[in-house]
Amino acid sequence: MTESLSQHRHISFTAHYTGYIWYKMGISHPVFATSKGKFLAKLVHPLESWAERHVGGSMRTTLKQRHQMIDEHLGQLISEYPQLQVLEIASGLSPRSWNFRQKFPGINYRELDLPDMARIKTNALQQIDQDAPEVLSADIFSAELANIFKVFDPQQPLVIISEGLINYFDQKMLFTLLKGITEYGQGFSEVHYLSDIYPEPVKNKLASFIWACSRLLKFMSRSAFTFHFKSPQELQQFFQQAGFMQVEVEQPQRYFAEPRQQNPHYEQDEHLGDLVWMIHAVKKNSV
Repeated sequence: MTESLSQHRHISFTAHYTGYIWYKMGISHPVFATSKGKFLAKLVHPLESWAERHVGGSMRTTLKQRHQMIDEHLGQLISEYPQLQVLEIASGLSPRSWNFRQKFPGINYRELDLPDMARIKTNALQQIDQDAPEVLSADIFSAELANIFKVFDPQQPLVIISEGLINYFDQKMLFTLLKGITEYGQGFSEVHYLSDIYPEPVKNKLASFIWACSRLLKFMSRSAFTFHFKSPQELQQFFQQAGFMQVEVEQPQRYFAEPRQQNPHYEQDEHLGDLVWMIHAVKKNSV
């Protein structure tokens, strides 16, 4: 079968790549790994290795960091709220829903993506889990998103997850998405948002190189890919303007430190130089 006829032909190259890297990390299933993803991983391996030596990280290292931080925070939230409901937007070929349904069989975990990807992901999931629900589809920048919230029980807390997504939007689009989450989630006692984000690489000696790579990614993905924030404080203020009350920013240097604790030499609003951060934003409502 030629690539033009492949069922995976409508998946973006970034989804192919990330899906294969998660599989190579040992946390995914072969059904989410594509031959195109394997080809891309092999193609960029020399550049990734160079970046890990000279930039202090690469796409694959940030993939591992962001995925682990989001997974651990989701696990903590489920421990705190056993009836927690999950909506993962733009889930692509992520194994997260499959992994968490195995750990928590009763969890209401739904995924959302563009129509082609939603069909492909639904078929993939149901090959390995006949009970996996259909992946939802909606325009997340429109009122269609409100209908997705109606799938969930407003009596129970809800967490929205995105990974590898929000840097592809300009700030206006990002604000629209965040306002949609806080407004459509008003009927829930609590709405949490877990996401990764790539900050502006102001602390990296090769910042100009990283910016050049981002412009290439912007061109190749035909998106508005950009870096939005220079400090955690700047990010927190932006999210608070969109309606979130509590906004925590996790930076890998601090998060993965042993023992895991706050370094007294770092201010909370200081950019430590990591290539990726994780966000946990919370909105509590009076319902």
